[in-house]
Amino acid sequence: MYRGRLIKGIGGFYYVDVKGEIFECKPRGLFRKKEIVPVIGDYVKISILDSENKKGVIEEIETRHNELVRPCVSNVDQIIIVFAVTQPVPHFPLLDRFLVLAESQKLKIIICLNKIDLLDEDEYEEIVDIYFTVNYKVILTSGIECEGIDDLSRELEGKTTVFAGPSGVGKSTLLNCINPGLQLETGKVSRKTGRGRHITRHAELINIGENSWVVDTPGFSSLAIDSIDEEDLHYYFPEFMLYTDTCRFNSCRHINEPDCGIKRAVESGKISQQRYDSYVQLIDEIRKSRRY
Repeated sequence: MYRGRLIKGIGGFYYVDVKGEIFECKPRGLFRKKEIVPVIGDYVKISILDSENKKGVIEEIETRHNELVRPCVSNVDQIIIVFAVTQPVPHFPLLDRFLVLAESQKLKIIICLNKIDLLDEDEYEEIVDIYFTVNYKVILTSGIECEGIDDLSRELEGKTTVFAGPSGVGKSTLLNCINPGLQLETGKVSRKTGRGRHITRHAELINIGENSWVVDTPGFSSLAIDSIDEEDLHYYFPEFMLYTDTCRFNSCRHINEPDCGIKRAVESGKISQQRYDSYVQLIDEIRKSRRY
């Protein structure tokens, strides 16, 4: 058997990279009986049925060290959340939603702010300050001018990285800058809606160097957080952890309770009002989802 990595799945066929050769494979029927579904990112062992036409069978799936639901991918080291500073205008509640979901998966998180060539520095520095204060690493890039690409490339070396973000923010353009040989299709932001078109149609694992993989994912306009409990949400806002011990009540949800350390920190400017508003919005969404 040969060891490889599952890079793509389409129509019941799975494509496995074995030392640079791509084999089209079907999983053993035993997987179906056991309700085991191969996932992009899986390390697998295959038997080769036809070496000339690159056909094989997935015989074994190695143990996953993690698995994300959306995008459905396994064995991920980190996530780079890509947002544009403009075109489309950044939607901060959506960015915070991405961050919460990544925190809940215990992934290393990097924020990439793209299209900086379209604004003056003072027009986007407030965005940088908000997330830098939370201790997230922020990389500034221009996919058109390939600015900041060296910094971004260094973060990808030797890792499996999910590239996530809304449509139109330039994820595929950035990947083309990092590796021009990829020639990924790119799209423009609609003038009418201010949103990007979905160019990446399915999640795919892309090899960009030795032991370096990127999951280029379809853009998202919304992400469900119904898997997160209300009492756990504040754990996924790292800046809150400095002040939760100063709340009067151990069960404080930081909304209507008196003598709340989080609300005091917001009032004093130690926690961003925008981040707190995202927290309140997500709490409300979780509560509504539990009613139905």
